[in-house]
Amino acid sequence: MRDLRPLQAGLVAGVIGTAMMTLSEVVEAKVTGRDPSTVPGQVGASLIGRADDDATIGRLNTPVHWAHGISMGVVRAAIGSTSLSPTSATLAHFASVWAGDALLYRSLEIAPWPTEWPPRELATDLFHKGVYAAVTGATFEYLVSSPSDAARDRSAA
Repeated sequence: MRDLRPLQAGLVAGVIGTAMMTLSEVVEAKVTGRDPSTVPGQVGASLIGRADDDATIGRLNTPVHWAHGISMGVVRAAIGSTSLSPTSATLAHFASVWAGDALLYRSLEIAPWPTEWPPRELATDLFHKGVYAAVTGATFEYLVSSPSDAARDRSAA
């Protein structure tokens, strides 16, 4: 599946990044005893004017989580088309995902500014968004590289 066009690679990378972030969230929640996040559902419900409807929040939680993660893979593709190195592009992607989410949550009145979050909640959010950005970035770079790039990399080692 290598040599994909950047947009396609971004979408695939977004799927894989979202899957790995979801896995990290599930494992972390089991270890810490934290309830699963309903923030994606709250975002979706707020955007359609049903912010106080728990049933809508529950119905939208998983689809919004996946749609957001997949679509942010396209953002990684856009960043990857710049002159940034793969590492710098992944860091820029992480910053855009995390800051964009924080601004969205605040603008929809779902959460206060991150400076007001409890330290553990902030660390948890940063960790999971970091997992997402790292996996999405690595997957994107792999998918847009050609087999000849891989052979050249192996021979240079």
